[in-house]
Amino acid sequence: MFRLLPWKFIVKHAARRYGVLDPATFVARMRRFAQPSEVGEPLELLRAGIVFHARGLVNAKAIQHNLDWVWPFWVEKQFNPRDPSFVPRAFSFSHINLTHRNWTAVGQPGVVAYPLVDPRGLVTPLHDGWSIDFWIVTESRRRLLPSKLEDAAVSQRLILDPTLTIETKLTKDEITLDLSTKMVIRDGKALVCTDVRATAREDGWVVVAVRPYNPEGVQFINRIELEASGHAFRVNGESTVDFGEKPDSLRMAHYAEGDVYLDLPGSSEEREVSCDTGMATAAALFRIHAGQTRYLGVSATLDRDTKEAKHFDVNLSWPDALKGTAALKVADPHTQFLYDAAVRTILLLSAEDLVPGPYTYRRFWFRDACLMLHPMLAIGMVDRAQRVLAGFPGKQQHNGYFLSQEGEWDSNGQVLWIAARYAAMTGKPLGPELDESLRKGVRWLAKKRLEKDEAPGTKGLLPAGFSAEHLGPNDYYYWDDFWAWGGLKAIAAHWRKQGSTAAREAEDLATEYMQAIEASLAANPPKRSLGAMPAAPGRRMDAGAIGSMVADYPLQLYPPGESRLMKSTEFLMDRCFQQGGFFQEMIHSGVNAYLTLDLAQTLLRAGDPRFAGLIRRVAELASPTGQWPEAIHPLTLGGCMGDGQHGWAAAEWVMMIRNCFVREEADELVIGSGILEEWRQGGVTSFGPTLTAWGPVSVSLDGTQLRVTGKWRSEPPRLRIAVPGFEPLDASGSQDSFTLKSQ
Repeated sequence: MFRLLPWKFIVKHAARRYGVLDPATFVARMRRFAQPSEVGEPLELLRAGIVFHARGLVNAKAIQHNLDWVWPFWVEKQFNPRDPSFVPRAFSFSHINLTHRNWTAVGQPGVVAYPLVDPRGLVTPLHDGWSIDFWIVTESRRRLLPSKLEDAAVSQRLILDPTLTIETKLTKDEITLDLSTKMVIRDGKALVCTDVRATAREDGWVVVAVRPYNPEGVQFINRIELEASGHAFRVNGESTVDFGEKPDSLRMAHYAEGDVYLDLPGSSEEREVSCDTGMATAAALFRIHAGQTRYLGVSATLDRDTKEAKHFDVNLSWPDALKGTAALKVADPHTQFLYDAAVRTILLLSAEDLVPGPYTYRRFWFRDACLMLHPMLAIGMVDRAQRVLAGFPGKQQHNGYFLSQEGEWDSNGQVLWIAARYAAMTGKPLGPELDESLRKGVRWLAKKRLEKDEAPGTKGLLPAGFSAEHLGPNDYYYWDDFWAWGGLKAIAAHWRKQGSTAAREAEDLATEYMQAIEASLAANPPKRSLGAMPAAPGRRMDAGAIGSMVADYPLQLYPPGESRLMKSTEFLMDRCFQQGGFFQEMIHSGVNAYLTLDLAQTLLRAGDPRFAGLIRRVAELASPTGQWPEAIHPLTLGGCMGDGQHGWAAAEWVMMIRNCFVREEADELVIGSGILEEWRQGGVTSFGPTLTAWGPVSVSLDGTQLRVTGKWRSEPPRLRIAVPGFEPLDASGSQDSFTLKSQ
């Protein structure tokens, strides 16, 4: 009966009655900016957006009316009218972190928990949870509040060995606070622990404060109680914050009383606090004496995040997890650190499902997983990659669609491609379950193509869909079709090698996709395409054209230096760069490290020396802890989009370094073509072993002596030696030592 009701008429009448916009008319107008498609926006993204902006609405209510509170670093910056990060709020729908989306996870390679540390040492133990902050308050009421310090008063770094540890050093007015945060395993349980070292020129207190917020904004605390031991808070009944000793004083407050900070040091001794608003705060105070160092060890339990983990191995250490992975050795310490940190980020984010971030993006997408799996395979994380791949059939729909988000059509091609790469790089079979799943994926790609032009130049392509990489409104994106072509081509080659009858079907379909793409590209008006590859048929060249570059890297569907792709590269570098990197002006509105590296890969492949400048700039844009957010604010250089520790960016850095030493082309290995001069200034420069389609290979360069050590599975490949500054050489993989001649 309800389906028979004239809903549009009722809604329109109600809208007029109350003097508001008619939603149906408004949505119809909005959709005119996009191509018609079966899915407007993926439900998952709508759901995530609702949650995201719901917190933003809470932030709007909680923060701007209580600016006398101590807030996290991003708030102190973004709400400060004297700071370049300032964002006016008058017409802002919600108040969210747009200028400093930076954080770094600490953890263990076998533990599915990602405690976060922000740029000022704020610790968020649980996923999307509340936080722990550390302050110093002196007798004369001098205060060291990390989030309010000037940048020059703070330094932070990531220690890699023997475990991930973030050190934050803060100084003001002869008051010093040193924080060292890491995950430890005690009695088979994971804890996040912060070692505190505090000094001041006068007597005072070091404060351990429980805060109802995190790097995204407000996160409710309804109850805090002092445990019977007297040296631990129980927060929301979900985690214990243990100080290791009894505090000298306690303070607690609910929202109506304001921030507990406002009454410090204070003298009351509350043992519990409840707050219906969800803004309870508490502080444990520990005496410090003038000129003496005060040590404190604070830990928080992580049981809430680990209790449902399927892959939970507290005994897996970092040295064990890293064993056998490709090692880099270069003279430049910053490049070395960024590579080692990126490898650990990939390991950290693959403890269970492979996720592209520890917080905002702590969920599975085929796109991110496939692009992170490639460097995992390249550096030898075969067991982890196999486990992730083995889970793909369970995420596939009955019709063959590898569904991450409705309305995005790139995933099937990506799964076919990475499965073929796994088989080629490891020499291992895919297994019957995955193989059958891939065949279903091929059939889905055959059925999903358009049988006629829905718009000029779209026949044979995939339908209009939601933009995979925020390339614009719904459109017939070449990104999807290139992935289909590349995936089909790769899996067809694998099946052909295996003697499978499925090879012919995949080969024929790959050819049909190739022909449809070429026909569509040829039909694009030259005044719009400029001889390049736009994002979609008939589309003007814009930043969205970055999506079409996937045809070059990583898919290698065209030979190096293909003219249309190089014209696309020139356009993007000329028109879409800020701060020396690719600026994605759609949605991200920031500099993208991983997309900049993708362009560097195209330049490297084409033999264009400008690749080196892009690598160096991406290195400069890394945070002090060696991380890249999804997008970087062009003025503050803080994160402005996505996760603050972006796994895809880390993966692309690893793949960039690998390809500088060893790059695979269709019929050869290119050796050393991206080795930068500063990497080889003194001693041996080396990388490996890295997996290739011919087998694992290592490369080392000592002055003019180059060594290529391969464990070839069959006939050695052809080698092209192309180290910058030396004359190129062509050789066989049967030879392993070369003397280079300067150009």
